[in-house]
Amino acid sequence: MIRVRFHGRGGHGVKTASRILGTAGFLSGLQAQDFPIFGAERRGAALAAFTRLASEPIQERGLISNPDLLLVADETLLADPLAGVLAGVESASAVFLNSDRAGSSFAALHSIHCPVLTLDLTSLTATHLGSGSALSAALGAASCALAGLPATVMTEAVRQELAELHLRQDVIEKNAALALLVHQQLPAVPLRPSAISTGMVSLHAPEYAGSRGVAVITAPGNSLARNTGSWRLFRPTIDRDVCTRCGLCLVRCPDAAISIDAQGYPVIDYEHCKGCMICREECPLGCIHTEREVRAW
Repeated sequence: MIRVRFHGRGGHGVKTASRILGTAGFLSGLQAQDFPIFGAERRGAALAAFTRLASEPIQERGLISNPDLLLVADETLLADPLAGVLAGVESASAVFLNSDRAGSSFAALHSIHCPVLTLDLTSLTATHLGSGSALSAALGAASCALAGLPATVMTEAVRQELAELHLRQDVIEKNAALALLVHQQLPAVPLRPSAISTGMVSLHAPEYAGSRGVAVITAPGNSLARNTGSWRLFRPTIDRDVCTRCGLCLVRCPDAAISIDAQGYPVIDYEHCKGCMICREECPLGCIHTEREVRAW
């Protein structure tokens, strides 16, 4: 069995990437299982998706805690302990990162002892599709290449899954061409044998109070500890040489992440800015620019 775990942010297309891998495996004659996990958070929040492939019926269920392959769509997630990207990395045969930096630098920094492969999927996607935010085809192709699935079934899987999203045919073909390019640049990874997961998890029995049996919650909330600035794919930056201090960005920011300094210039609170770029769209002079986020704030 091949167990693959994807990590990314809402909008990256990791759910579709996991489906592309699952469909490619199914078209190759394998049993396939794929699913995502995410809560109510919006675009940019950390999420994960999982795919299992096997030649026999798959009896495992639930999250993949010890993946054979680990694919990360955003390198900044490595610095976010709440995302748990490297959990179970000891069992992985390889880690793939969407980055323009060498994998050896990540391996040394995060004590990763398996091969770390990198490819700048964001730049490739932006070049071929005009936008580098949705990485589903490129990330799905990377997973298929690492798992040793042939390019023919991979491109067919891309077409099938993107057709389910009701994309135009010309857009689907651009994605298929991009996927083929990514597949050609990554090698198949020899997988180390791993045992079937049979671990049991102990359950917590909640206490109840009142006639209606309401659960007693004793732990405080942790929302203050989660800076939503880590949800960003791109960050806005303000050119103060052009800014006329009109204040429209302050008024339009849906998260109140912009304030005014002593000189009257807008200042962005990057701990809570989610990168929606509404401020850039509203700026009448175009003095707010977009930069790719390169670290967890």
